[in-house]
Order: sequence, then C-alpha cells, then structure tokens
Amino acid sequence: MRTAIATVCLSGTLTEKIEAIAAAQFKGVEIFENDLLSFNGTPADARRMIEDLGLKTITFQPFRDFEGMPEPQRSKVFARAERKFDVMEELGCDLLMICSNVSPDSLGGIERAAADFYELGERAAKRGMRVAFEALSWGRHIHDYRDSWEVVRRANHPSVGLVLDSFHILARGTDLSAIRSIPPEKIFLVQMADAPRLDMDYLSWSRHYRCFPGQGDLPVDDFMLALHATGFDGLLSLEIFNDRFRAGSARSVAIDGHRSLIGMLDELRRRTGSPIADLPDIPSKAVCSGVEFIEFAVDERNAVGFEKTLRGLGFRKAGNHRSKAVTRWQQGDINIVVNADKEGFAHSFNITHGTSVCALALRTTDASATVNRAVTLLDQPFQQPVGPGEMNIPAVRGLGGSLLYFVDRMNGLDRLWDIDFEALELDQGQEAGLTVVDHISQSMHYEEMLTWLLFYTSLLDVQKTPVQTVIDPGGVVQSQAMETKDGSLRLILNASQSQRTLSSRFLNELFGSGVQHIALATSDIFATVARLKENGVELLPIPENYYDDLEVRTDLSADDVERLRSGNILYDREGAGEFFQVYTRTMEGGFFFEIVERREYKGYGAVNAPIRLASQTRLASVDVPPGL
Repeated sequence: MRTAIATVCLSGTLTEKIEAIAAAQFKGVEIFENDLLSFNGTPADARRMIEDLGLKTITFQPFRDFEGMPEPQRSKVFARAERKFDVMEELGCDLLMICSNVSPDSLGGIERAAADFYELGERAAKRGMRVAFEALSWGRHIHDYRDSWEVVRRANHPSVGLVLDSFHILARGTDLSAIRSIPPEKIFLVQMADAPRLDMDYLSWSRHYRCFPGQGDLPVDDFMLALHATGFDGLLSLEIFNDRFRAGSARSVAIDGHRSLIGMLDELRRRTGSPIADLPDIPSKAVCSGVEFIEFAVDERNAVGFEKTLRGLGFRKAGNHRSKAVTRWQQGDINIVVNADKEGFAHSFNITHGTSVCALALRTTDASATVNRAVTLLDQPFQQPVGPGEMNIPAVRGLGGSLLYFVDRMNGLDRLWDIDFEALELDQGQEAGLTVVDHISQSMHYEEMLTWLLFYTSLLDVQKTPVQTVIDPGGVVQSQAMETKDGSLRLILNASQSQRTLSSRFLNELFGSGVQHIALATSDIFATVARLKENGVELLPIPENYYDDLEVRTDLSADDVERLRSGNILYDREGAGEFFQVYTRTMEGGFFFEIVERREYKGYGAVNAPIRLASQTRLASVDVPPGL
C-alpha cells in the first residue's frame, strides 16, 4: 500500500507542512483546500515545491455539498467542480475527494446522487481525472459507507470511486463485513484515523479528537482486516483533525503519523500472514521482562546527598564503573545507576535538567532487534563512545531527550555489571525489603502525550489501559498507563493543560519532560515503612481526614486503619485485591519515590491520587522560601 498524509493533520504554513511530510519520509500528500488557498503562490508553485521534495499530490480535498442539489445550485456545483479540476491540473493531481452533502437544501435519493456522480465522472474523464465519494458520519442523507458505495456502484463509471474513512465508519459502529465485497479497483482512497471513545456528536468528535492509529480506542485493526480481504493495495492516507496536533511541531507529528502507519501495517501483516507492499522488514514488538536499571545524572555537589537518599531507602553500593565516576546501587532486583561523570551524555543531561533520571534500561529478548524495529519506526538511535573492553548497550532517544537502553541475555548484555563495573563488598546499609521496580511515571507536555503513547506501544509489547482523569489542586491531569501482560513493566504517562498542576510545575523545574517518580515494590509495606523511618527517610504526611473516611467506607478494623495512619500509608481495594502505597517527600527538582505493595491488585491507586497531590502541593507551598 502507498502511504500518504493530509496537510490538514499538521500545524504551520503549506510550505512548513510539505517540508515536514517529506522529512517524515512520506511519498504522497493530500492537499487540503484551505492550505492551498492561504499559500503565497500559485498551484503550479506548490506543485514544484512538492515534487522537488520527492512527494506526489495524491488527492485534492474536500469538495463539499455536491450530490443531490436542486437547481440552480446543481449547475453551480458542477461549475465549481470544473474550477477545481483546473486547480488540480496545475497541482499535478488527478483525484478529487468529495464528501457527502450536509446542506439543508440537498435532496435525498440514491439514484439522484448516482446520476450526479455519473455526470461528474464524465467531466473528470475528459480531463484525465477521477472523483472519489466519502460518506461523512454526519451527512444529511448519506452517512454510511454502504450507501456511498451503492451510489458509486450505480454510477457505474470508471472515473468514479469510493473513499473509505476509518473514523466515519468506526465512530458509528458500522458493520465492517460489507467492505469485504467491494471490488478493490473501486476503492480510490482509504483515509485512516483513530480516536478516543467519546460520547459526543460526530462532527465535534471528528474535528477535534481524531488521532493516529494506535493512539485511540477505535478497532482500526479490524477495519484493516476487512480492507485486506478485498485485495486493496492502493492509497492509504492519514486524515487527522486534532487540537493537540495543531499545537505541536509539524515535523514531530508527521513522524508520528508515518510511525503509526508502519506499526499498523506490520500488525496487519502479522495477523494475516500476507506480505504488505512497500512495508519494510521489521522485527516484532519487543517483549520486555522488567527494568534492568534506572540511571540518574547527578553532579559532584549533589551526588553525596542523593546517595544518602538511596541508603535511606535501603540501597547498598554494589559496584564502581571501571573508567567513569559511575556507581551501581542495588536492592532486591532493583539497580540504580548514579552517573556523576564530568563527560558524556549524562553530564550534558545534568547541566540542562539537574539531578534527574537520564536513562532507563529495559530487559528484552533481543536488544539488537528492538533497536532495528525502533529505527524502522523512525525512532532515533543513540550511540556514545565506550572505553576499551566496555559494553556498547543499544539505545534510542526517549522522553525529554533521555535514553532508553535495551539489555538482553541473547547477546550477553546482561553481563554489563561484571564487565563494566568492579564489584564491591556490599556495605552495611539497612535494606528496606524493596524487591522490583513496580512502575515508572513520566510527566510531559500535554501535546506530547499521544506521541509518547505511540512511541511505547509501537515499539514494545505493552497494552494501554483506559485514560484516568486525576484531580490536582491546580487542575486536571490525564494519566495513561501501559503495561506488559505479566506486569513486569509498567509505564505511566501524565500530562496536564494547566500550568499549576504538580506535573506541569515539574516540567518547569526540570526544563522539559521526564521521569517524575519511580514506584518500588515491597512484599510487606509495614515492615518497609518501619525500616525507612529507622533510616531517617521522611515520608509524605497524609491528612487525618483521609483515615477517618477510610474507617467509614471500608471494612478495615480500627487497628488496621491505625497502622495505615501511623505509617502515612494510602490504601485501595478492587474486588479481592488490595493496594498499599506510601511516598517520600518531594526532592529538589520535583522528583520523588513511591513504595507499593500489591495483593492481587492491578491498578495504581487512582482514587488516592488527589490526596497525594494535595499533600505534595501543600508541602511545596510551605517549603517555598519567603518572598517567592
């Protein structure tokens, strides 16, 4: 299938959009009429720019309110179509996309519409052009692809074909089976869009909330299976209307778009076992079995204090890097790397962001294959010089310019601790019973959230959970979790449109997106909290009102509630599952740790998030120096 994208998907001028589309390695572009109208040049100028960048204009769109118009409007729309054909000749484009009529003056009737399309097909054919009909989900008379196909079928003209738009079909929940019987040569264009499930009118839903395949909740894979059954191998284009995309970088959004199509077509190839034309070979999604290490970039001044925090949490220094000022801290199956080296990536990251997480390393079955998949998906690989005999761990750029490393046993990368580090006799730190990394929470700008959702879900074998809306004292936070089936890897994305929320203030302090907190698991929250207190760790205080309410709304005994209260432990229950969580106080820069215990519990304690956020906000206001 030949992939393309509509200019309406992106922000900027037509020139900026075309440059972004070419940079994202598309070959085809749909020109949205408004983009051409605002272009400071002729259609022939636009054509030269498009073709000079290696692109081809596949469609000019949209042509509105055509079929079923009474006279004198009918004559006017045909005259208008001829003018569009003139423009298309200059653009070097042979396909005009026509969406179903929404005008209150339009007349219904399949035969009337078919007659109009036959006449338009005749006019188009004389000029070596074609027209394609799309059923808008809010069309006045035609809002179902089965009706638009019937119009095309009855028109029975070689220059008249069908547009299938996944949003208009899937938003209405229309049965997909009829697609399978449509002759592929009559499908002139397929437009792809996903969207979150929302209860609103189709027009508003379409105009503001469409997203790329894989970013929403619509069954686009089922749509592609039905399309594949026709034998279709033509134009597959993205048409997205989204306020976040209009606020974002055109180049970034264009890359996301191409990445989404590659991932979607790869999934189709795997589900059908059939080759997909023009789709490059791509390894399967990376199967992850946990977090190998979390790396913090620190400077020499802050390293002592940060390592004191780790000791308080029960970590013990387990090794020194053989050639760099880098140490390994360990507890259970958790590895924390503290990088205070004065050269290299971590040093640069620290200069920009301060003490912060600069890299994550995930355990995968095949690290090289994972990076190969990432590159095919247009992710950015990363390499830096390594010392003689040291390991070169595959990596790609991650959120906020951080790194995402991949470690495997197949290529011996799990030996990095033996090869790159000198083991130390474990010191006498007070272990706190922490066992594994439970989840990693990343905060980002609101317009970035769909980008990073697509980044992870296209690269890794993870499932996304429904978006949670969390109430912060400063506004609303959207929270999206992704996890492996066995829960060995859990990632949470947080974003807010309000600048006053904790996640947004973290972005300002960090000078960019990044890891705001890490949750570490224990099998005994009460014993862990007792040890943390012994080690001098200050925990986030939780209001008494929370525990008074807990005693009323649960069947916990008074003694159980008192144990929670004394430890500042939050509690939640889902069915038979129980969840316990406690937080450290927020450190300089806005980072903090969470400690959790799961007892057959699958969630993240969302009900407790407003309590935690209110407590953190209250402490932050108290800790602000006078006059600030």
